[in-house]
Amino acid sequence: MAEVIEVSGVRRSYGDYEAVRGVTFSVARGELFALLGTNGAGKTSTLEVVEGLARPGGGRVQVLGRDPWADRAAVRPRIGVMLQAGGFPGDLTVTETAVMWAGTLTAPRPVGEALELVDLAHRAGIAVKQLSGGERRRLDLALAVLARPEVLFLDEPTTGLDPESRRNTWQLVRSLLDDGVTVLLTTHYLDEAEELADRLAIMHEGRIVRSGTVAEVVASQPATVSFALPAAVSRADLPELPGTLAVDDGRRIELHTDTMQTTLTGLLVWARDHGVELAELSARPASLEQAFLAVASAPGTPERTEVAA
Repeated sequence: MAEVIEVSGVRRSYGDYEAVRGVTFSVARGELFALLGTNGAGKTSTLEVVEGLARPGGGRVQVLGRDPWADRAAVRPRIGVMLQAGGFPGDLTVTETAVMWAGTLTAPRPVGEALELVDLAHRAGIAVKQLSGGERRRLDLALAVLARPEVLFLDEPTTGLDPESRRNTWQLVRSLLDDGVTVLLTTHYLDEAEELADRLAIMHEGRIVRSGTVAEVVASQPATVSFALPAAVSRADLPELPGTLAVDDGRRIELHTDTMQTTLTGLLVWARDHGVELAELSARPASLEQAFLAVASAPGTPERTEVAA
C-alpha cells in the first residue's frame, strides 16, 4: 500500500521547550495509525504539524504527496480534521453549523447524511450550546467527515462519549476505513487503539519509544503467572523457573516471563509431582496497557529480580 502520510524527523518547539523531538512514522492508504502517550507526550503537537496547522521546527512531512503547510491549499480539500474542541458558535443550530461548514467545502456530502452518520439527526434543530459534551464531539466528527476526506485526523474523538456512542463512532471509523480512508488517531483509550489500530506508536517526552502492530508492541512486555502457596510450602521449595520475580509476600508469588507456556508447564508439573495445590493460579498474557505503563514509568522503573531455585 502506498504511504499517504510520511513524517520524518519532525521537531516542534514552544520557546525553549521542545515538545516534539525527531518523530518519524508513516501511514499507508486505508490504514488506521494511532498515536498514544501520556499527557504532554507531544501527540497533539505532532498531529497539528501533520494536519498543516503548524509549521515544523525541523524535519519533513508529506500528506498525499504534498507538504501540508506549504501546499495547504492543495491538501486541505482532501483531508478531514477533528480537533480536541471545535469552537463553533453556540447560538447556531446543529444544522446551521453543518451548513456553514459545508459552504467552505468543494463537494460535501449532504448535511443530513453527515448528521445521521453520527446519530445527531434528531438534534438537528437544537442550538449547539444546548448539546451535551458528547453530542458536541459527535458534531465535530460529523463536520470532519462532511468533505468525504481521503485522510481523516481524529484528536481524542471519543472523549466524553457514553459507551454506546463510542461503539457507534468505532463502527463509523471502520466503515470509513473499508472505503479506503486513511486515519491518524490520537486517543487516551487503550481499548480504542486495540479495537481500531492497524499499527500504533507510543510517545513519551516528545519521542516515539514503541511502535508497530498491537501484537508487536505488546510482545515487548512479559506475561504474568501468579499463584498463592499453601502454608507448608515456601518459595525456596519452588523449582527454577524462567522469568523474574515481581511479587513475593511470603505466600503470594507473581512471576513475569517471556515464555509463559514453559514457565507455567514447569510450575504445574512441579506442583503435581509434589502434591501441592496452587491457590489463585492465574496466567495472563501481556497487554497494551502494560506496555503503555512501562513506557510512562520508564525513568523510575525498578530492576527486576531473577527467580532463584
